[in-house]
Amino acid sequence: MTEVEPYEQPQKSLNVNRYATKKTIAQGMLDIALLTANASQLKYVLQTGGHHPFYTLMLTLISLSIALQVVSGIIALTLNAVQDCRLHILSNATFLIVINQIQLYCSFIVTGINILISAFDPTFVFPASEV
Repeated sequence: MTEVEPYEQPQKSLNVNRYATKKTIAQGMLDIALLTANASQLKYVLQTGGHHPFYTLMLTLISLSIALQVVSGIIALTLNAVQDCRLHILSNATFLIVINQIQLYCSFIVTGINILISAFDPTFVFPASEV
């Protein structure tokens, strides 16, 4: 009898470029979903008007969140454009690190604001109190 060697599949190595591309696309989709959710919440708050118990707070938080998301997107585009062209220059590398940190802080603040927005959920309907 002859022995048959078990078939071994070769180990796939991690393709860093493919991983980074997928991660960037997924992050972009999540950013778009958050922006869409904020726009929907803003629409709801504007439609209910002064009847919403936290109208001014919600209007301010949602508007600030949308504005910071737009600023973060613009910073990301600027960062990408400058990084592709002039990363080898030391002064530009320092500038890019600072811009990257600013974008990180914007994302962190947007996250905090959206936690507050969720705490004061604009779609929550208060039940009528019975006397």
